[in-house]
Amino acid sequence: MAVVGRPRRSCLAVPGSSVKMLGKAQGLPADQVFLDLEDAVAPLAKPDARKNIVAALNEGDWAGKTRVVRVNDLTTPWTYRDVIDVVEGAGANLDCVMLPKVQNAAQVQWLDMTLTQVEKTLGLGVGRIGIEAQIENAAGLVNVDAIAAASPRVETIIFGPADFMASINMKSLVVGALIPDYPGDPYHYILMRILMAARMHDKQAIDGPFLQIRDTDGFREVAKRSAALGFDGKWVLHPGQIEAANEVYSPAQSDYDHAELILDAYQHYTSEAGGRLGAVMLGDEMIDEASRKMALVIAAKGRAAGMTRSSTFTPPAG
Repeated sequence: MAVVGRPRRSCLAVPGSSVKMLGKAQGLPADQVFLDLEDAVAPLAKPDARKNIVAALNEGDWAGKTRVVRVNDLTTPWTYRDVIDVVEGAGANLDCVMLPKVQNAAQVQWLDMTLTQVEKTLGLGVGRIGIEAQIENAAGLVNVDAIAAASPRVETIIFGPADFMASINMKSLVVGALIPDYPGDPYHYILMRILMAARMHDKQAIDGPFLQIRDTDGFREVAKRSAALGFDGKWVLHPGQIEAANEVYSPAQSDYDHAELILDAYQHYTSEAGGRLGAVMLGDEMIDEASRKMALVIAAKGRAAGMTRSSTFTPPAG
């Protein structure tokens, strides 16, 4: 079954401490923008960053973008004030709150309960604001199934590679790239584990950042790996990465056209008019119910990306 959700092919990180960058982000073609209060903001700058973010959400033009704020993690003294100030100040113009370094379901449940209290106080629809859970350490990965199931608000499970690498003592300083001394992809298990938990609970799965921001070719190659597994999108740290992410996490036009063709053809052949057939040939390809399910995934990704099909199915005459 295809996971239906907000488009998140490109998730742009924007420091809440930079008024200039908060303004520039509004005109960029990212599917999602997350305004950061955590790692990108120095401790002394966090109070002003909250004010900047509230003003940007309320006064900016974020049309077509998913609006997210990343608060600080629950081991810090800043989290509760992040949530209260931002949601009380701009809850009506906020789509999701991202919680970093999630280690267990209880942390997500705390955020759920806090959001519910603020929504009720403000008269906002309870449950309207979603949660994005970021997995950045061993505890979070071990508990990722429970984290994904912790609240109906959870929309995405995100891989945070830099902190994760540090938490497991990985011998590398290059975030997101392959490690020459390792004969494979050192992130494959982590990505698949996150993906399985996300899909088990019908959530989206988002890959983390690639820090070499001027190496667009490197970004594209890394993105292709998680896109091939089925991830819905990836963080972008620089405007130059947005176009690559939007392309990599969208289906090719030929694949999108073929998926829509399979869906139309299968619908026809299983109908009374089409002979109530369960398995048929479409050109040189046999299609059946499994084909339909696979086609639904590609078609959903194409539709979410705003793609337009360039071919149609014509039932055979007679």
